Amino acid sequence: MTKPMKRIIGLILPLLMLFLGCKDSKTDKSKKEPEKPERITVTKPTVSFTFDDGNTSDLVGFPFEEWNQMILAHLEKENLKAVFFVTGNNKSDEKGQFLLNSWNDRGHRIANHSFSHPNFNSEKNSSLVFERELKKTDAVISKFSNSIKLFRFPYLKEGRNTAKVDSIRNVLANYEYRNGYVTIDASDWYIDQRLKKRIKEIGLERTEIEKFRDFYVEHLLERANYYEKLSYEINGRHIPHTLLLHHNLSSALFLGDLIKTFKEKGWAVTNADEAYEDPVFEKIPKSDFAGESIIYALAKQSGEYDLTLRYPAEDSRYEKGKMDQLGL
Repeated sequence: MTKPMKRIIGLILPLLMLFLGCKDSKTDKSKKEPEKPERITVTKPTVSFTFDDGNTSDLVGFPFEEWNQMILAHLEKENLKAVFFVTGNNKSDEKGQFLLNSWNDRGHRIANHSFSHPNFNSEKNSSLVFERELKKTDAVISKFSNSIKLFRFPYLKEGRNTAKVDSIRNVLANYEYRNGYVTIDASDWYIDQRLKKRIKEIGLERTEIEKFRDFYVEHLLERANYYEKLSYEINGRHIPHTLLLHHNLSSALFLGDLIKTFKEKGWAVTNADEAYEDPVFEKIPKSDFAGESIIYALAKQSGEYDLTLRYPAEDSRYEKGKMDQLGL
């Protein structure tokens, strides 16, 4: 082989290897990064459904497997996918794994809600505690094909001061998590508490379930309309809302009625993971205003709603008198 030919081959070979390496790198990257769902166009009030906690207990005569399946059946009937934000401390045993598999196998997304559900507004729960809580639940849920790196704060509390909020946000970013923001906050958990208490006291047959159902649906629709109006004023458009519900008996009994009523009142329903692709969830309220619904936080940050925003945003005190008066 002549010297000129050797020189040409010596120049071409490294370029060829570089080209093939780049091609392989692009191919590998495409395999590792699944396509994100397309952002939906919202032209009317729109809601998606998210559930917190992940209860594995039998509830007032309803076996755990049965009432969990009731929630899944409501979603399946409407061809809807939810995001379940789970606490990790009861998910490693047989029941916990059954629960996670039941959601994962039906295409629902599984997200992080801490390990033991601490309140991060408490002084004792530092950013180091937050990191441990996030990591422990991430180790439980990350093996599931439908896990998603969204974190929802217990009680929607993100820290009482700006330094703590900022340090917690740094932990989220370091672990490539996003805040699993709520847009519509409500008190379904309180209605559920009173429903179970009534059933325990007088039995399922004597409990006027339909009255609890009607109050539940009316309450959630009222709060949805409140946050939709507030959101439209702040954002100048409709957004796909993420409604905070809980994995509990009320959801099992009444979710189908709730979805039906939303539709009858002119709302569209959508998948929760698609809702999270909306640009509103890319907004990050200033540290001074972190916590509660993201719509609440943005309204508080604007300074224009100080006389109309209540705090805590959603609490049992707002519904207790109404339920007492109705005998619920």
